[in-house]
Amino acid sequence: MLKSGVPSLAPEILAAFLGITACAGFVQGSVGFGFAIVSVPLLSLVDPRLAPVPQLLVQVPLTLAIFWRERQAADWGGALFTTIGRVPGTLVGMALLAVATRTLLDLIIGGIVLVGVLILASGRAVPRTRMTELVAGLFSGGSAVISAIGGPPIALLYKDDDGPRVRATLSLIFAMGLVVTILGRAAAGALPSEGLILGAVALPATLLGFFLSRFATAWIEGRRMQIAILLISGASAVALLLRGFVGATVLG
Repeated sequence: MLKSGVPSLAPEILAAFLGITACAGFVQGSVGFGFAIVSVPLLSLVDPRLAPVPQLLVQVPLTLAIFWRERQAADWGGALFTTIGRVPGTLVGMALLAVATRTLLDLIIGGIVLVGVLILASGRAVPRTRMTELVAGLFSGGSAVISAIGGPPIALLYKDDDGPRVRATLSLIFAMGLVVTILGRAAAGALPSEGLILGAVALPATLLGFFLSRFATAWIEGRRMQIAILLISGASAVALLLRGFVGATVLG
């Protein structure tokens, strides 16, 4: 069910929306994830209408474009099992949206991601098995429905792979998972029509960021890729925790 509403944005808000969106497209095109991490927390502060629905929508063509660019390196088996995990994760996320506050959900998701980042940053490796792929997909699906930030649980599994494999596989996973997430939000009545319009407005800026990312992919490789994944995932956790604490302070 769609909620009605046509957005009207001041010029400076529109400029911030497009600029942040282009930067987010560049980050995701370069690393393989990070679009929502860069855009959702900032745009939520600029204007709550700007997130998270537009980011969910524009990520579909963005992830398909990234996958097509580096499709030869994709891990199809890993993509399948993480996507299977995202289905129950989406259902869990839908249920949590109905019963928990946004503040509590931000704190829970941010805390889980931050723990994962700290464990991997310490040098410990998480074996990529069918079970860990399913679990990562589960957390990713739930987080994507709640906050549009579903990348870190899966990206952390692939942090030791080469750049093309990370970008191609994550993009394949996200393209399939985003469809599940969008359908889940639509079923829960959490897909406002103004979000659809804003998604269409943001699409050119998203594709511009993707185009510019082709100049950075050769540089983001090996150790740089590992560091980028940890930094972006850590930033997502901190952003969600801060948003949660701010919400708790305001509401408390």
